[in-house]
Amino acid sequence: MTERILYLVRHGESDFETTEFSTSARGEQWDPPLSARGREQATLLADRLVAMIPPVAVYSSPLRRARETAGAFADRVSMAVGIEDDLAEAHLGDWEGKPFEEILRADEQMLHRIRNQEPIWRHAPGVEELAPFRARVSDAVETILARHPSGNVFVVCHGAVINAYLAPILGVDHEMFFVPENTSLNSVVAEGEVRRVRFLNDALHLTDPHLFAGA
Repeated sequence: MTERILYLVRHGESDFETTEFSTSARGEQWDPPLSARGREQATLLADRLVAMIPPVAVYSSPLRRARETAGAFADRVSMAVGIEDDLAEAHLGDWEGKPFEEILRADEQMLHRIRNQEPIWRHAPGVEELAPFRARVSDAVETILARHPSGNVFVVCHGAVINAYLAPILGVDHEMFFVPENTSLNSVVAEGEVRRVRFLNDALHLTDPHLFAGA
């Protein structure tokens, strides 16, 4: 059975000044575009992806920052981007759209938890529960892989989504066991029903863009 690679890519940097929201099945979600830096990151990512083995498909979360990141590559190679609603970021309830600093100011225990590597997401009022979130993400990704039984696949999504898919593979209980860099590549070998983590948080296109220039 031929192995292939699933690339889970985090979107570029968000425009944190925006107050835009969109409606999802889970409620209103913060939905910013990319910042100027995020657009630059998306371009550098596209340079890298063009230099790699071409994928058979590109998918994206419906949220704008992911769609814009995926589009920077897809437009270069004239590929369509499939939009999957269940690749959207975790719904954070009352924390949606709130700056991190504001959340910390409102609850002293949050800073304590962060300093001690304790989960904070589960403490957000009205947050999407972890088990259903992981289930929807896994179902979405596995449906994509089943739809394309051969070849590599690029999925542009979000930090918590990447954690949700990878944590069960690695046997990690923490909802956010690492923070993927913006536009980082996180890859999984898919061989039949077997999934093996290959690389995490690879952002070489940001630190060494000359390696992918002119491809």
